[in-house]
Amino acid sequence: MSQSSPEIALSLKDVRKRFGPVEIIRGVNLDIRKGERHALIGPNGAGKSTLFHLISGRLQASSGTISLNDRQIQQMRPADICRAGLSRSFQITNVFKKLTVIENLRSAVFWRLGYKYSLFRMVSGLSDVEQLCEELLHQIGLEHRRDSQADVLSYAEQRALELGLAIAGGADVLLLDEPMAGMSHSETHHALELIKRVSQGKTLLMVEHDMGVIFDLADRISVLVYGQVIATGTPEEIRANERVKEAYLGTSMDELKKEVSA
Repeated sequence: MSQSSPEIALSLKDVRKRFGPVEIIRGVNLDIRKGERHALIGPNGAGKSTLFHLISGRLQASSGTISLNDRQIQQMRPADICRAGLSRSFQITNVFKKLTVIENLRSAVFWRLGYKYSLFRMVSGLSDVEQLCEELLHQIGLEHRRDSQADVLSYAEQRALELGLAIAGGADVLLLDEPMAGMSHSETHHALELIKRVSQGKTLLMVEHDMGVIFDLADRISVLVYGQVIATGTPEEIRANERVKEAYLGTSMDELKKEVSA
């Protein structure tokens, strides 16, 4: 008896993006399974951030389809895609720096709880908003920074807050764009544990250059080279893939294996 096919949370079919005569994304086909942690790797200039922009609605595909839980989203606005259940973070920290940590989180949970913005409502008096924000503070480990202005947080704390904003809306699909960029070794370890914790029960698609993080976190990995996915598989399959070694990881693969297993 054959096993049933896994449910697909995010599906890209022949997705292409052109800027004038130049085709940056060249027919990407990719299925992200529900509940998996999926990493997208590739050399600089491969098109990873462009692909994230297409999925999240910041750019529109020239052709092809992008589906979120069987609903096509390639023509939708970013805000509508977010409300449909997909949220993302960015390479550059993207928080409201003049608001406190708790105020940042409040601003992100209003729509999730059915509230619209109003100048005549005391948001601190909304018990359901406050309860959810306190839960998020605990999840991201910033309880002690509750009333600190975001611009005085350390870089790692700002990245944790941004992750809190990404999950605050209740999205079940998370896109994280280089969440470890600029972090020290100890900060990276802390951030990795945080991502593992907040992505439990969710679908995660992540771009990251730290291969130790990738092989520790990902259930499956896809390799993007010159706008095309050349391989998808488990970390073990990607390690052993000769085409990946040649096109991306090259002769450093042996060193990479030693580093990951250390």
